[in-house]
Amino acid sequence: MSKSKLAAGISDREAEVLALVGQHRSNAEIAAQLFISVRTVETHVSSLLRKVGVTDRRALAERAAEFDRVEESGAAAAVLPSSLTSFVGRERERRTLREAVRAHRHVTALGPGGVGKTRLALAVAADLANEFTGGAWFVDLVPVTDPAMVGAAVARALGLGEQQGRSLDESVSAALAERRVLLVLDNCEHLRDGVAPFIEHLLANCPNVTVLATSRARLMVPFEQVFTVPPLSLGDDAVALFLDRAAALGWPVDAEQLARVHEICGRLDGLALAIELAAARLPTLGLDGLSASLADPLRLLVGGRRADERHRSVRAMLDWSQALLTAEDRCVLRRVSVFAAPFTAADAMAVAGSPELDPIAVADGLARVTEQSLLTVVRSARGTRYRALETIRRYEREELATAGELDEVLTRHLNWCAATADELAADPAPATRDWRSAFDAAADDMRAALTWAAVLPKRRADAHALAISLAQLAFTRNLISESQRRYEQAAALTDDPVSSAAALRRAAEVAGCRMRGGDMYRLYRAAAETIGGAGDSAASARDLATAAITVFRMSDTLAQPVAAGEAAALLSEARELAGADPAALAAVALAECGVLADPTVAEGESKTVALEAITSTDSARTDLPESETPVTVAISLAQRAVELADRTGDPLARSAALDALAAAQCWAGDIFAAAETTRRRGALLTSMPLTPGSALERVNALSEAADIGIGVGDLRDSRRWAEQLRELPLLAERGDFATSALLVADALAGNLDEVLTGSGRFIDAWELSGRPYAPGLAPAAAAVAMAHGLRGDDASRAEWLAIVDTLGGTSDHRFAYRAVFDAIVLLDHGQPERALAELATEPDALNERTIWIWRHWYVALRAEAAVLAGHPDARGFVAAARTTVSGNPIAGPIVERAAALLDDDRGRLHAFAAEFERAHCPYQHTRSLTLAADDRA
Repeated sequence: MSKSKLAAGISDREAEVLALVGQHRSNAEIAAQLFISVRTVETHVSSLLRKVGVTDRRALAERAAEFDRVEESGAAAAVLPSSLTSFVGRERERRTLREAVRAHRHVTALGPGGVGKTRLALAVAADLANEFTGGAWFVDLVPVTDPAMVGAAVARALGLGEQQGRSLDESVSAALAERRVLLVLDNCEHLRDGVAPFIEHLLANCPNVTVLATSRARLMVPFEQVFTVPPLSLGDDAVALFLDRAAALGWPVDAEQLARVHEICGRLDGLALAIELAAARLPTLGLDGLSASLADPLRLLVGGRRADERHRSVRAMLDWSQALLTAEDRCVLRRVSVFAAPFTAADAMAVAGSPELDPIAVADGLARVTEQSLLTVVRSARGTRYRALETIRRYEREELATAGELDEVLTRHLNWCAATADELAADPAPATRDWRSAFDAAADDMRAALTWAAVLPKRRADAHALAISLAQLAFTRNLISESQRRYEQAAALTDDPVSSAAALRRAAEVAGCRMRGGDMYRLYRAAAETIGGAGDSAASARDLATAAITVFRMSDTLAQPVAAGEAAALLSEARELAGADPAALAAVALAECGVLADPTVAEGESKTVALEAITSTDSARTDLPESETPVTVAISLAQRAVELADRTGDPLARSAALDALAAAQCWAGDIFAAAETTRRRGALLTSMPLTPGSALERVNALSEAADIGIGVGDLRDSRRWAEQLRELPLLAERGDFATSALLVADALAGNLDEVLTGSGRFIDAWELSGRPYAPGLAPAAAAVAMAHGLRGDDASRAEWLAIVDTLGGTSDHRFAYRAVFDAIVLLDHGQPERALAELATEPDALNERTIWIWRHWYVALRAEAAVLAGHPDARGFVAAARTTVSGNPIAGPIVERAAALLDDDRGRLHAFAAEFERAHCPYQHTRSLTLAADDRA
């Protein structure tokens, strides 16, 4: 096993599982190959997620490949690129920089292009790798053209994905919060506006992270320690580098020629890149030819002296390199310089080809230019690619402008990006491994082309189209923060209000997928203003009403609460603009449901709003019932919203309306009706193609289906919905949220091994997310605490109850589920009096939003506790519970079992055990046998 795997604490069996995960095998395939159970595989995968420090299976597969590269190179706990050539000299600089990195949390290796900053930084990182338990990681920023994408580049290098509710920058800092890591950020100068705030945020939130950056200019970050990388010393290092590279080419230099080598290195100012390129010319020019090529007349090709003498020397060297190429090869080299990332020969043909430069000439030119060390060959699983060093690329872009070809070639590159985006969008198997690789290979070029085109008025239409394509592709790649930003960018790149509003709506949907309710609200309001300004009142009404409903449907995700009455004001405006448009009327009706359910609005005001809504629109609606309680009004409004949504034929509108109806039915206490409505909603969304809107609805629908399944005692379906939720790509980085519903269902069923296995993934994901305040996750933590309680592990139970408190929620909010879980443990431990005390509050005295899916469990366990505690009104508890839980396959038998105990009829308990078995609740099955004093328990 490699040292890096040992350093991560990975066992031999886990290493086998990790290797197969890296091959993208399913758990079932891994189990079959290793002759172990699927459950054992799940346990190993959960452990690997924790040890490797990632939150989803995709990132784990990428890290598996990195471990393999590390093993092949013999490195220890470092993910650094291996070099094909040796590191020569610079012992003093290497030692000094190494000590600087040990002493300071941020060191910038500063120097001009070609001086050797990257090689020195990599050598130092390799020296220090074993001192950083979290490893040394290299991030190449050369392909990144957008400062906002620095965090994305770092996340990709670390194998991290975006976590819902957090930007990639925040996800990186959360993942590295407690890890001791050396992060090498290479080539920062063109991204200082993005790198500086990223480093500042990272160091402020990750006390054990050290950053070693390379740049041509200071990053101006607080506490930045600058180490100026000098040219190679002419007496030793520069000559040694030349001799080493010449020998590697099979051209050793005789001792009597060392003076000539010293002269050449001096005229190149000791710049490492220049010396390496000069040495590469030795087989074709010899030392005499090299000296002649570096004469002053060739230096004058720069066009005058430059302020940076070292830069002037690099430019002179590149001018000289250009002079050694044919006109055709120079044309190929300058044209392919527009590529931001490694490119294939076919890509080069598409961008560099022209009537005077046919595809064969481009391919031949690539080969000759590569032989001259002006391009580097990059081999990958997707074939051979080419890449220009950044110094050369910058030089060639200037040559492209000088030749008058810049606009033409950039346009071809833009067209290539658009065509590539179209191919990716048309792929019948999006988000597969091959598709992801293809997207990753092209994404940096798309971003670069978009950056260029967005600032030119004549390219705005092309930039808008590319921004839309990139937004769609980024969403499929699960880069949802970039997707939102690209949609917003697209909206700003068009003067067509219809297109702009459409992009803003899609951006709002993506914001919802990110759990950014504030952004979602802002973007729908912007869409309403944009389309309203164009005179489309109905569309504006839809957007205003959707903004209003966002306040209620996404209330838990609002960073700042919306001002009181603001949503109601939007709804009033939307109602005035809706006219007879079916979609607008459906959106308004849905928003009315939200306003009525708003807990911040007084009941009387809610009724007024609801009544006004029902009496001010469509006369064909169902009239309000005579008993005008908020609950009956809510049911009427929700039913009307469903009817109007059905008329639109829009499945997303129908899903949202069914969600409102299910919520109203829960509010009314009819959880079986809510369960049926939720099933209808799930069936509606199953066959929908993946879009931000459908993804958001599907997450919401599956989450609620899993919850309501618990409420009606359908644990098997609840678990099935929860498993589907966990497998959604959107939740790949949210192990805490994706696992929470499963934890609750398994805990109530009594699948304690599964609970304790899943709890590892839950806690790891929550901690990697920075231990956020998340009341919605608290029931899952309480379920884990219950599992430990049933196992008799009081210390672990106390730890998880503390996590429940940290996750948040008011004591009232926590009361129902905490009482249920605590009562199960207390009853199991033979303490019915204490259990009854936990359940002492009358269920009707609890807020419906608090008790919601827990009502049946609450009253059933309350009846059992009353019977076992000998409460004088135990029979009354049983009778009241019977009415409530009728039809629940688990809560119902719990109540009837309590009645049998009350009648001292233990013979009936075996029949209840069978009922629990049919209901997939092994814990209550075993408890029935225990209460019957059956030895099988």
